[in-house]
Amino acid sequence: MTEASADSPDVAAIESSYAWLRLVAAILIGTIGGVGMWSVAVALPAVQAEFDVTRGTASLPYTLTMLGFAAGGIFYGRMADRRGIASPLTLGALFLCGGYLAGSLAQSMMQFILVQGVLIGGLGGASTFGPLVADISLWFGRRRGIAVALVASGNYLAGAVWPPLLTWAIEAYGWRATYAGVGIFCLVTMLPLVLLMRRPPPPQPPPSLAEAAAALNNGGRPLGFRPNALQALLMFAGIACCVGMSMPQVHLVAYCGDLGYGVKRGAEMLSLMFIGGIVSRLISGYLSDRIGGLYALAIGSTLQALMLMLFLPLDGLSALYVISGLFGLAQGGIVPSYAIIVRELYPASEAGTRVSAVLMSTVAGMALGGWLSGVIYDLSGGYQAAFLNGIAWNVLNVAIALELIRRSAGAHRRMAAMA
Repeated sequence: MTEASADSPDVAAIESSYAWLRLVAAILIGTIGGVGMWSVAVALPAVQAEFDVTRGTASLPYTLTMLGFAAGGIFYGRMADRRGIASPLTLGALFLCGGYLAGSLAQSMMQFILVQGVLIGGLGGASTFGPLVADISLWFGRRRGIAVALVASGNYLAGAVWPPLLTWAIEAYGWRATYAGVGIFCLVTMLPLVLLMRRPPPPQPPPSLAEAAAALNNGGRPLGFRPNALQALLMFAGIACCVGMSMPQVHLVAYCGDLGYGVKRGAEMLSLMFIGGIVSRLISGYLSDRIGGLYALAIGSTLQALMLMLFLPLDGLSALYVISGLFGLAQGGIVPSYAIIVRELYPASEAGTRVSAVLMSTVAGMALGGWLSGVIYDLSGGYQAAFLNGIAWNVLNVAIALELIRRSAGAHRRMAAMA
């Protein structure tokens, strides 16, 4: 077989052995590149102490990192639609390395914030989430939900693996040396994996009857909306759910420090949360393949709201370990369900841009929620009000999901009546 024929797209490539190999490579890239989302949360106490700033100001690097993820993900998603995923991933690896090296040399809080937001977030790690999830959705059909969930679990695997390692490294060598080491590691591990991602996506199979019913009702208006209006609503829903999600994810380490348990305990809880999140994402992927992305979203968002409420009355050490695990099991499947919803409602040719845009809105929600929680903490002197703020946003997300389910059910009834 010639090189050209080996790289030629083929319908048989859907769920082929190469597709599964590509899936493994994508998970590894997402896990490595996902360090940008969590290193700043672990380093928060050390950075706050060195630069002598408030908790709200110390939360800004995380916020700018997430905003960078959001903007960069949309940019890289469009690049992936035009040039394939390998180009965004290569640039992301280079900028991650440069960003962490530059961060290790930051001499002021403003420099650190800019490095986190622009280099580590926007131009670095952003390529390893939304665009990567959109790409893998093009290589799977019947098992698309599981494939998307596995790749989306990359940033949760990062959340499970990186915090303990970073906590140990910061305690042993300081946060600056740790940042420099992370940058070099990203470069030497990501670039070889990108070589496995160079093939273009195969031709896409026709949509299922369920997808056609959802996408074509009301004269081509998905769920009765103009296509861009529905995307905007999904993006707002993503922001809402992740404002609530960010409260424990961003501030759990600092919260445990405030309670006197120490940041190491908080890092352990964060890892437990992300391990639960990985399990949740696999369950959500399984459900999405069977009941659709909208129902998986509604289930996950409802469970997340309930778990957030448990943080209000319970703050004992053992209780926080249990709640952290339960919270991970509740919320982990929410974000990948948006990718499934978009692939059910929009053409495959728009996957990179639209999936990235919606997934990056969830990152923007994490950014907003992380910053809001820090500000509310500074104003109220504690995290109770911040938890209440997260719950309110979460309830709004549940309401949107239920309305979209109502519209989807109506569209299917109309299709059945016309059959």
